Amino acid sequence: MLDDDRPIFLQLAQWLENGIARGEFPEGTALPSINELATFHRVNPATANRAVALLVERGIATRHRGIGMFVTEGAKERIVKARTDDFAERLVRPVITEAKLLELDLADVTELFEREWKP
Repeated sequence: MLDDDRPIFLQLAQWLENGIARGEFPEGTALPSINELATFHRVNPATANRAVALLVERGIATRHRGIGMFVTEGAKERIVKARTDDFAERLVRPVITEAKLLELDLADVTELFEREWKP
C-alpha cells in the first residue's frame, strides 16, 4: 500500500479515502485512531495525524475531541467527485486530444474503449 514516490501522508490519506469509497468506513462511523493507523502502516504517528488532518481539511472526516475521528456525511460522494474530476483531467482529456489529432470521432474512441474494457 505505502510504496510509491508520493509522500507517505498522502498515500495514507488515499488509503483511508479508498476504504470510505468501498464502504469499509461508512459515513458517520469512526475511523481508526491515529495510533492504530501508525501501528498498522508502520509510520510515525505525526505522519498518520497529517493524513487525517488532510481528510478533515477536505471535509471527508471530522474530529470529535476525546472521542475520535468520524467519516462525515457525504464523504463518499465528495471522494467520487474529486476523483472523477482528477480522472478527467489526467486521463480523459489527453485521450480526447490524441483522438482529435488522429481524426478519430467519438464512435471510434468508444469502440476502442469497449474493445479494451473486455477482459
